[in-house]
Amino acid sequence: MPKEVIMPALGMAQETGTLLRWLKNEGDAVAQGEPIMQIATDKVDVEIEAPASGVLAQVTAAEG
Repeated sequence: MPKEVIMPALGMAQETGTLLRWLKNEGDAVAQGEPIMQIATDKVDVEIEAPASGVLAQVTAAEG
């Protein structure tokens, strides 16, 4: 069953961030907990992990 990856809140007041880059491409296998993208906020850059093992089926957000 597909899992949607949604950017988590990275702080109490954090509502926005910028997708710096995808670390995986569509069709790549991913393991749960493996970093799949880098996000930048006004205070920190963070890697977002895959919520489950499987295949990255679709990239719906562009870098930048």
